[in-house]
This record gives sequence, structure tokens and C-alpha cells, in this order.
Amino acid sequence: MDIHIAELAKALAHPARLRILRLLLATPGCIGGDIVGAVGLAQSTVSEHLRILKAAGVITGEISGPRTCYALNPDAFAPLATFIGALTPPEGANCCLPDDKETP
Repeated sequence: MDIHIAELAKALAHPARLRILRLLLATPGCIGGDIVGAVGLAQSTVSEHLRILKAAGVITGEISGPRTCYALNPDAFAPLATFIGALTPPEGANCCLPDDKETP
């Protein structure tokens, strides 16, 4: 499970990939060429980012004729969301509280 979460985090660790995900959230079924125009990067660069996102499972890409139609895979984010939610300590469960000593 940790390896999967780390792979998801790595796939999300680039501003261009986050832009692509926001674009796909706003426009489900976006065509690859439209993504290139919206993101403002070279086609080969966008293709590499799409490949990384697809390999991590966070997007899907279906071939439709000569084009590929991309969409988010919301289920892929569940393990990461669960992990992040678990990072919130329960109320009153403080660890390593600073001393109440006065500083000179």
C-alpha cells in the first residue's frame, strides 16, 4: 500500500501534471490535442506527463479514431485521500509538547 501511495504522490509531484488534472476535472473527456493547447507545453512534453499520470492510474485514455480522449479516474485517489486523512492526529493526542520554560 505504501508503494502505491508513493507512486501516486510522485505522479502528482509536477505542476504541469496538476494543471492537466485540473483541466480534466473541468472538461471530462478532453482530447490530447486540446490538453496541449490548454497547458501550453510541447506536445511531446504533455504526452510524457499524460503517460506518467496514466501509468499511476489517475487518468484513463481511450482511443477514439485518430485521437485519444482522457478522463480522471477518481477511484485512484482513494488510497492517497485515506492516507492524508489519517495524518490528522486525534484531538488531545499531542506528542512532544514544548516545555513551558521562559526564554531569557
